Amino acid sequence: MTLQPDRYELLTFDCYGTLIDWETGLADALDRVARAHGIEAEREDLLALFAQAEHPIQSGPYLPYREVLRRALAVVGEGLGFETSSVESEEFAGCVAHWPAFPDSPTALERLHDRYKLAIVSNVDDDLFAASAAKLGIEFDWVVTAQQVGSYKPDPGHFHEILDRFGGPQERILHVAQSLFHDVAPARELGFTTLWINRRAGQAGSGATPLADAVPHAQVPDMAAAARLLLDE
Repeated sequence: MTLQPDRYELLTFDCYGTLIDWETGLADALDRVARAHGIEAEREDLLALFAQAEHPIQSGPYLPYREVLRRALAVVGEGLGFETSSVESEEFAGCVAHWPAFPDSPTALERLHDRYKLAIVSNVDDDLFAASAAKLGIEFDWVVTAQQVGSYKPDPGHFHEILDRFGGPQERILHVAQSLFHDVAPARELGFTTLWINRRAGQAGSGATPLADAVPHAQVPDMAAAARLLLDE
């Protein structure tokens, strides 16, 4: 499918993995804990363990994302043969605030905001996103978090909420995201047009997200390419 930039009024973004480099931040945080227990593990192995741990927790009764991180770290520790301390658990629960933005994200968002309304739909707590937002350099028109809707993608709660806030036709929204599992699959099922930011192009596996066979309407390798596409350059 060829996207038609003039068709869209609102671009909705996943944040972590799309705009913020969560795999680098997450892998670094996991590696610090593992090394403190005398364990050296490959980055991709740590991310895969986290992906296996996180989704079952998010699929249960709603918990704040800080608590999801605490519990996921405990599961990763069990998988690697160690028990995490309360200090390690608390530090890991706050590590989101230290995850870096992808270098191309702030400029791409600034350019896109000249033409489109922009919104965040993210699996995170409000205060954790606020720390990340400061690194992205723009004020989003809407921010929808897991804390606000009481659920985590791929549950459809975020998407229903942004439709309500936007108030316009769904056909005027383009959802932009890196995770096929958390974003592209549920967005497509609900009838959204999707643009996949394939940050892991050329890498094996699915990193910190579970595998999914969802097919996006279009894909680009990064946010710089997304901006060029959506600004007709």
